Amino acid sequence: MYGTSQKLIAEFLGTFALIFFGAGSICTDQYLHGAGGLGLLGIALAHGLAIGIMVSAFGHISGGHFNPAVTIGFWVTKRLNTVDTILYWAAQLAGATAAAFLLKAVVPEETWRAVILGTPELARDFPRWAGMALEAVTTFFLVLTVFATAVDEKGAFRSIAGFGIGLSITLGILVAGPLTGAALNPARAFGPALAATHWANHGVYWVGPLAGGFVAGLLYDSLYLKKLAGFTRYGHQH
Repeated sequence: MYGTSQKLIAEFLGTFALIFFGAGSICTDQYLHGAGGLGLLGIALAHGLAIGIMVSAFGHISGGHFNPAVTIGFWVTKRLNTVDTILYWAAQLAGATAAAFLLKAVVPEETWRAVILGTPELARDFPRWAGMALEAVTTFFLVLTVFATAVDEKGAFRSIAGFGIGLSITLGILVAGPLTGAALNPARAFGPALAATHWANHGVYWVGPLAGGFVAGLLYDSLYLKKLAGFTRYGHQH
């Protein structure tokens, strides 16, 4: 059984990787602009691969959340208490912030400024309510996938949890990326926003993902996991 500090370090590192490679891919795409950039698919794959690898690496330690929206799903289903939830959020936001400031330090200023360091933002004239809805729906399916593959003991098998979770992020970015920036994760928005001091429509990336994660966790637990009450689930105790 891993201790709290070990779990928090895992959450820090996993979230760091998501922002460094995810937001970093946006900066790289800008740097290569006009010379065969990564494009939307490349950026979506960078995010998905980062999460898939980190879930595979650290899922057995902390549960592999790396996202306050996933953590709130664990909280609402009583797989994580309130204190640990706050600690997880703090570790995730710290990891995101550290990665964003490192990117800011190493990427040429004209490059990161052009894409606001990969900070998610709404497309021009795209309404906030629609942005929150799109972030909520895409995050809903992300967290649903987490519960189906990494939490449900009757799921496919946990060795492929990282693969499924990573692909769900890739899919979400392919759909929502051009419209909202597809954070699907408050930490993904927070770190770059803080480093780039760009807070436009920032609330969208908290309200939408947290709502989606909350509902997904509650729904999957109510429909499929209630009969498993009393058992230990994926790295967490009741």
